[in-house]
Amino acid sequence: MLVRIYPENPQEREIERVVQFLRDGGLIIYPTDTVYGLGCDIFNTKAVEKICHYKQIDLRKANLSFICHDLSNISQYAKVDDKTFKLMKRNLPGPFTFILNGNNSLPKLFKNKKTVGIRVPDNNIIRELVKGLGNPIMSTSVKDDSTDEMEYFTDPELMQEKMGHIADVIINGGYGSLEPSTVVDCTGDEPVIVRQGKGELILV
Repeated sequence: MLVRIYPENPQEREIERVVQFLRDGGLIIYPTDTVYGLGCDIFNTKAVEKICHYKQIDLRKANLSFICHDLSNISQYAKVDDKTFKLMKRNLPGPFTFILNGNNSLPKLFKNKKTVGIRVPDNNIIRELVKGLGNPIMSTSVKDDSTDEMEYFTDPELMQEKMGHIADVIINGGYGSLEPSTVVDCTGDEPVIVRQGKGELILV
């Protein structure tokens, strides 16, 4: 199902409709401030497994990310010291994935993981969905490096053709980017950029 939601002012009725799909264990494709993502409720085991099966990744080894609504959300699932919090506050919402040490509140599927990637995209649609759901959304990029047909990962209508059998809802929030987020590892003494993508990290 293709749903049009406007990023400037997401329609509350449509947000609630998509949130219900998430609560029911559905998969959604949604816009971010970088590439379009494929996601589900992090507490729905079957939905998470479905995404891992589609992406052909081993859940035990996969580097999966959560999308949170804001910074207050993050400390519920990851250990954040003052220095890291200030760094994230300077850069979020924005096109960054911060790798943090997980804590005991992670869903049982992620209990064997020491670290977790956290995103707070500068996109009202996905943040309103997380807010409506009441907990983070598990996220992986829709983009598939095995194909050259890149328009399929930026145009929601083409995604509907290609991936309509996988996702219950595809949100048309405008054309997406092909540039991924910048990944910053904050598990050591100093932050380390492990992948430079969209966005320049503000350190001070």
